[in-house]
Amino acid sequence: MNEQTDYVEKKPHDLLRLRDDRIVETVAMLQVRIDERFPNCGLGKLCGQLHQVSLQAASRSAWIGRPILWIRAVGYLLAFSLLAVLIFYGALVVRLEPDEVSPMDFIQTFDAGINGGVFVGIALYFLISLETRIKRKRALAAVHELRSIAHIIDMHQLTKDPERILRNWQATDHSPKYNMTPFLLSRYLDYCSEMLSLVGKIAALYVERFDDAHSVAAVTEIEQLSTSMSRKIWQKIMATHAIREYHEDMLGKRGITGENKPSDQSEDGEDQAATMLDGS
Repeated sequence: MNEQTDYVEKKPHDLLRLRDDRIVETVAMLQVRIDERFPNCGLGKLCGQLHQVSLQAASRSAWIGRPILWIRAVGYLLAFSLLAVLIFYGALVVRLEPDEVSPMDFIQTFDAGINGGVFVGIALYFLISLETRIKRKRALAAVHELRSIAHIIDMHQLTKDPERILRNWQATDHSPKYNMTPFLLSRYLDYCSEMLSLVGKIAALYVERFDDAHSVAAVTEIEQLSTSMSRKIWQKIMATHAIREYHEDMLGKRGITGENKPSDQSEDGEDQAATMLDGS
């Protein structure tokens, strides 16, 4: 099966749905990759929590979209009751002789029937909207959990600045501890971006079987949030690659090893590269 179509499931009438099992496998594989690259890292533990959420996403999605039978049973009972009342009043009026029914009695009977129908209709509308509200509450609770995970991912990459890989970087006493090479920093940021992308995919599962405007809007907000955070991360990745390429070019031109101290001209070049990236 094609890798691109392996994440979607073909449904009748050419309707495509996300495959929750493939999303779970992707999250699990990402956790393994993070643990291999950064053992005992907080990001790997957070990815483990995201994996647990993805495992529950399929069942929770089915739970959200599943009909609430007791509400529908009461609704059908009320609908049949309304129909029976209307038939009863209609048959009663037809059986009566014109002399037995005065205009006032007919108006009172008709008014009582209309009032009963209105109250039953209101009850039906309440039950229909009650099912939607219950499902919406379930969906929004699940989406809120993913929103929290997205913000935690953003906190993990918050202090991972490309400027720290510059040779002339000067840390303060309260600066976060940092011991990553440019390559490791790039991989760490890339893992954060992948996790944010998967957050949006898991959120989409919750509205696969529940087409509610409020819930779809909440999922869209999560996707926009994760995309915005990922865009910010990719700016850091591009800056890291630019500085790393500059280091490699300088080492290639001067024919020096990584153990040799760069010249002042090299440090000035780093400052110019950093300034150029800040300006972009």
